[in-house]
Amino acid sequence: MLFFHAMILTVGFAALIKGADLFVDGSSALAKFFKVPGVIIGLTIVALGTSAPELAVSTSAALQGSNEIALSNVVGSNIFNLLCVLGICAIIHPVPVDASFLRRDFPISIAATFFILIATSLSTILSGKLFCLEMEQMAGNVSRGTGIVILLAFLSYMAYLIHDAKKHPEERDEEQHQPLWKCFALIALGLAFVIAGGQSVVFGAKEIARALGMSETLIGLTVVAIGTSLPELATSVIAARKGETGLAVGNVIGSNIFNLLFILGISATIHPIGVNAASIYDLIILAAVSILCLAFSYTRKAITRLEGVAMICIYMLCVIFAAIR
Repeated sequence: MLFFHAMILTVGFAALIKGADLFVDGSSALAKFFKVPGVIIGLTIVALGTSAPELAVSTSAALQGSNEIALSNVVGSNIFNLLCVLGICAIIHPVPVDASFLRRDFPISIAATFFILIATSLSTILSGKLFCLEMEQMAGNVSRGTGIVILLAFLSYMAYLIHDAKKHPEERDEEQHQPLWKCFALIALGLAFVIAGGQSVVFGAKEIARALGMSETLIGLTVVAIGTSLPELATSVIAARKGETGLAVGNVIGSNIFNLLFILGISATIHPIGVNAASIYDLIILAAVSILCLAFSYTRKAITRLEGVAMICIYMLCVIFAAIR
């Protein structure tokens, strides 16, 4: 059975890489067709597509009452996106960070993280279990009310992006336009490969991890989070190699905002998500990592190769801390 799950994992990786390639081509072509900046496409269409695995996993986990996976998947995916995806992209090619990210999208992602951290902390404090020794013990929750609030925040953010894109169309060369049907065909085919590949990787990795005796929270924070973030990794790396740095950064930050506001919002609205003490500490780590990545982005208005290496090392420390904890 271990060999069978390893084969599923391998096929999933292949599907993710091919799907990400098609998805980047289709999204870039769509941006050119509508004269929309690549960063906006990265923040919307690409971010939604690559966040589909997180949406499927977190909503399914919420419905089945697997609270640890529902929340730790989102938090773990965001930490992986910021440190590993951006870090690897920066190692391949220094990643310039558009000024709009620094004044709009990065702060929104950080604000969303702090809002959810405060909401879950208050819920946990009221339960009187914030500092309980049992890290896996349920101490609070992300309520339906919180879920609705962050969903409304997400809709407002999307409305602003669309309004801003219409006000600032990007000039493109006419001869570079692809037919509209081809743009959507590439996006649809790429998305199909990305989702199928992501789910295959998650399934294979979960089964292998369980065979090794890992806990559900650790699986959600590491294996499932990494598995569902592989579309972001594949898409951003390929985009960086093709010189679409705006798409690469937009995909990561957009996916993080989708994960926090859209996916967590839908999951909590469907069913309140239980929060344990470990999840509170993971949210604190996410907030710290977000601020660190913002600071890196401000240096030379780009994430350098050296900073990329540092980000990978920090992620490895986070995983070791989670495993020891």
